[in-house]
Amino acid sequence: MVLSSLHSSRLKYVSLGVLVLQTTSLVLTMRYSRTLKDDGPRYLASTAVVSAEVLKIFACSLLVLMENNFSVRAMNQLLKEEIVKRPAETMKLAIPAGIYTLQNNLLYVALSNLDAATYQVTYQLKILTTALFSVSMLGRRLGLYQWLSLLILMAGVTLVQWPTESEGDSEQKILSAGSQFVGLMAVLMACVSSGFAGVYFEKILKGTKQSVWVRNIQLGLFGFVFGLVGMLVYDGQRVKQSGIFQGYNTITCTVVVLQALGGLVIAVVIKYADNILKGFATSLSIITSALISYFLLEDFNPTSIFFLGSMLVIAATFLYGYECKPPSSSTIKV
Repeated sequence: MVLSSLHSSRLKYVSLGVLVLQTTSLVLTMRYSRTLKDDGPRYLASTAVVSAEVLKIFACSLLVLMENNFSVRAMNQLLKEEIVKRPAETMKLAIPAGIYTLQNNLLYVALSNLDAATYQVTYQLKILTTALFSVSMLGRRLGLYQWLSLLILMAGVTLVQWPTESEGDSEQKILSAGSQFVGLMAVLMACVSSGFAGVYFEKILKGTKQSVWVRNIQLGLFGFVFGLVGMLVYDGQRVKQSGIFQGYNTITCTVVVLQALGGLVIAVVIKYADNILKGFATSLSIITSALISYFLLEDFNPTSIFFLGSMLVIAATFLYGYECKPPSSSTIKV
């Protein structure tokens, strides 16, 4: 009994570490990759999204193979039964896959225009959008503490985005304000898409006994198609001129791997993490992003208003999880 308790406690702390590492590393490496000044063209975000989907499909296929005792025949039979012979069920995944693809592209836009710390705090608005979609689509009821936390969350994000006086000429200020606005719009759209797609995907999962890895393969297949279409429409000419992997380097490959495998890692560890633990992970991730952005990336100058807003967002994150009973029911990606 004691050994079981110690093992459970150890798994929780490992989960906390993984949650913080995954959340922070993806945001920081993506931000660094979008601001890195290097010779030659910068990599195309649309190609990175497509590459991540391909890697995700491969990883999920490997996990399905493991679930079937490494029997290729059994895996092929399963995928044929679940994907090919059930087209109606498979097509249901087209909607969240398309939205997730849009969301992934928006995150690149956001981190090309916002520092990692501001992005991290603002992106917590996905708690608000997920809560609202859960109420409207799943018929959930929120408690007093949860509604209060959503109000605090909005107040905190408003403070973080509050304009501050900065040094520099007027032209630079205008460019900075424009960039900030583009980044903010991208984050807000990503929050809405994240909330809707997460709740929609949860609704589908609750209505089936299908393996979560098979569902992720279906998502990945649709995501690959949508991502490929987006890449050809918006960056087709540049891809034709310099190739899909133009501007790729070690940092870019790291971003692709983190984006592809991050969600899968979270899916594995989230069952060991309760809401308080997820709150800690979010808080530590915000603080870590702010420190690294300030000391290493040098693209972030914290103000007292930003500090106050961040504290409100962190408090709201903990408060929202206060009345949540089953941790596994949350659809919010940490």
